[in-house]
Amino acid sequence: MNTSQPRDVILIVDDTPANLAYLSDALNDAGYKVLVALDGRTALDTLRLVTPDIILLDAVMPGIDGFDTCGIIKSNPATRDIPVVFMTALVDTPHVVRAFEAGAIDYVTKPVCQEEMLARLVTHIGRARALHRAQKSVEACGRAGMTVDVSGNITWQTPRAQGWLAEYCAKDAAPYMWSRLRAWIHSIDEGKASPSGLGAHFALTQQSGQLTIHYAGKVAHGEHLLLLQEDRADVSAQRLSQGLKLTVREAEVLNWLAAGKTDRDIAAILLISPRTVNKHLEHIYPKLGVETRAAAAAVASRLKASPSYLGSPPA
Repeated sequence: MNTSQPRDVILIVDDTPANLAYLSDALNDAGYKVLVALDGRTALDTLRLVTPDIILLDAVMPGIDGFDTCGIIKSNPATRDIPVVFMTALVDTPHVVRAFEAGAIDYVTKPVCQEEMLARLVTHIGRARALHRAQKSVEACGRAGMTVDVSGNITWQTPRAQGWLAEYCAKDAAPYMWSRLRAWIHSIDEGKASPSGLGAHFALTQQSGQLTIHYAGKVAHGEHLLLLQEDRADVSAQRLSQGLKLTVREAEVLNWLAAGKTDRDIAAILLISPRTVNKHLEHIYPKLGVETRAAAAAVASRLKASPSYLGSPPA
């Protein structure tokens, strides 16, 4: 019985047969399974039949060039996660930028050094596999996720994470939010903040809700995996209002109190004064049968954590 591991599959796309032969021979000798295509259209047809572990793509080709081919690959949900490495003699900055904008993860200039290419393949295939495992784990727990590098730049994200970040970081405060996020990641990477426990999270807040980003560890090559969870204020406030017999505004105040916000924070979020927040809290405490902010937050957190929880407030 053959117990050998299946070989990694590489698709080389280049309109020059000599280049194909030069690379395919080296990759075959290194233990890879090599597929070849002489143009972008043939490469796209091949991708309908097989999913390679990585694609080596020439930039300048007749018909559909490499940039457009890469764009089509990245726009298709079935192929967008395949890492693409450009191979080209074009070294001008605009061409390099265009390659990365199309979705490439690397850019190699011709003539290609075989040893250098082999080293890059090991790195990129390993990273892609780590991210695939991370994505499956994120999807299994019903959450959104992303990875960031040591500078806090996003290197991968699920569609839901992309949508949430666009919603919470698209306003005037976005630069400040991203600065805080990068500082938080840097503090974890430098060992100045604990990467585990209840404190290992970062929250972005707006009137409609709160986006909490949890640190989930390193996945590959120094990249950090982050899990995202949204707490919609309208849904949470409605649950609190119904479960604890509060007015809508009282429920909104209690919801943000449970999220750890100060009176001033709550006032800014709800567009009311801190004094009004305090007045609402004075009405909330007797209804919950508690005397402190911490106790009120605990009651709210229990209800939010369990939709079926309608237990009576403590006597």
